[in-house]
Parts: sequence; structure tokens; C-alpha cells
Amino acid sequence: MLERQRLESATSPTRIVAVLPAFNEEKTIGKVILGAERYVDKIIVVDDGSSDFTAAIAKRLGAEVICHPKNLGKGAALKTGFDYVEKLDPKVVVTIDTDGQHDPDEIPKLTDPILKGDTDIAVGSRNFAKNVEMPLHRQIGNGMLNKLVNLFGKQKITDTQSGYRAYGKRAMQQIDVTTMGIGVDSEILMKAYGHDLKIKEIPVSCRYKGVEGSTYNPFKHALNVIAFIVRYASEKRPLLIFGLPGTISLGSGLLLLIQVLQSYSITRQFAIGTMLASMIAILAGVFAIFTAIILHTIANLIQKIK
Repeated sequence: MLERQRLESATSPTRIVAVLPAFNEEKTIGKVILGAERYVDKIIVVDDGSSDFTAAIAKRLGAEVICHPKNLGKGAALKTGFDYVEKLDPKVVVTIDTDGQHDPDEIPKLTDPILKGDTDIAVGSRNFAKNVEMPLHRQIGNGMLNKLVNLFGKQKITDTQSGYRAYGKRAMQQIDVTTMGIGVDSEILMKAYGHDLKIKEIPVSCRYKGVEGSTYNPFKHALNVIAFIVRYASEKRPLLIFGLPGTISLGSGLLLLIQVLQSYSITRQFAIGTMLASMIAILAGVFAIFTAIILHTIANLIQKIK
């Protein structure tokens, strides 16, 4: 199938490309490729430093394989894949995790809305599907991350951590991946919010029973996403992230200082502990406020240059 597709692509433009990030997925990569090849014109597997036969199996099945010399993270794998497919100029790029949780037969559900011009990004939402039995700890973790990611956009996505997605040309042109780890799915959505890209959620199924699932543990996943969100927010909303806490800290420090001075006027003794806490709060507040002003100024300058 893929051999025939490669011959056809020499004379016709590539419409749909699948980018499959993979790390030690020899048990499932074959099934994902065989399932996806029926709906896409080209499959790119980015082997992220696997120590098993993931790359060999993908090559044997006819996929084009790009190998990282060591494990760099899902974000790095997606960036490598996105950079590579740029020269192919496809109409749609599909991403699907290779752990076997998602059904490749649902690819048309994601690509069709983009081909019709209805949306820029189609997100395969597990929360909308009735047959999804997501473990409780994942439900809680994803719910918290959803709320954090959705702080940056008017549209509220119910499954911000889904890696089963399709991207149109406009999205591929405007979103630059910088996060190397598992936080990449959140990064893409937050940047899509910033560019006012159209996002549509599509119900998809997802298997959990009998599937090993993500190689990231949930706690590490959450920390990775939160770290990116803090960094991104610091760049986009420095007055909120640094200015507000700085103002609160400065105000608290001044109130403590007033309390110390009032106490001294009565007892003629300094409350050393309170005085020290006051100085620390004032210095931290001043530092945070100056940081907010500097970052805000830099952000404005960058925006003007653009």
C-alpha cells in the first residue's frame, strides 16, 4: 500500500501525512501503521531513541523513519516530524500516539473537517466518547490540566492532553513547537489560542485495558505540563504572573514594617523576627514587580517588531 502511495505521490501532491512519535513501541507500532496507511498518503515515524525494534518494524512496513540518537521527548519527536513534513506541503497533518490506545480507523473523523475548511485543528476528544473507560487518576489529572490550559483561551477544550489530532496548513504555519517533553500537546493548544485558530473537538474511542499506555508517569506528566504553562504565562502575562504576587508581597511587607514601627514606638524594642520577615517580603515584592515590568516591556517590543 505505502509503495503504491509513494509512486503516486511523485505525480500528485501529498494531501494527508501522518506523524507518529514512537519510543519503544515495537508491540504496537505495526498495528498503528497498518491501520493508518489506509487513510493517509504518507507515514512519518519519528523514533525517539528506542532501544527495541520500533524503527526496524516501521521501516519494514514501508513507513519513512527518522531516528533520534537518544530519547529527547514527545515534543522533540513532533517537532522533528513537523519540520520534515513542511517540505511536503500537505493539506493535513495527523498525529497519533503509537501505544495502541487510539483507533487509526477514526482518522477520517479528524481530517474531514479540516479538508472541508471547518476548522484549523481537530482534537480527538476522549471525554466525548461513551466507550472510554479512563482510569480515575487520569480523569483527575487531565481535569486539572484542562483548567490550566484553558485559562489562555476563550474556547474550552475538554481533552487538552489528547495526542490524537489533525492540523491544517494555517495551524502548521503558525505554531512553532519549543517544548521537548510531554507538555507539547498543551503548548500547541495554548499557541493556537494565541493565534485565534479554529479548534474543533471530535469524539474518539480510546483503549486502556490491555494497553501499557504512556511511558510517562502521570505525576511527571503533570509537572512537565505545569512547568511549561508557568513559563508560557511568564512570557505572555508577566504582569499577572509576577506583578500581582509582587504587589501582594510588597504590600504585606509594608504592613509588617508598620506593625514593627508601631510596636517600637510603644515598647522601644524591635521585633527582630517580624522585621526580618518584613524586609524579605518587601525585597521579594520589589524584585517581582521589576521583573514583571521588564518582561512586559520586552514582550511589547517583540510584538511591535512582528
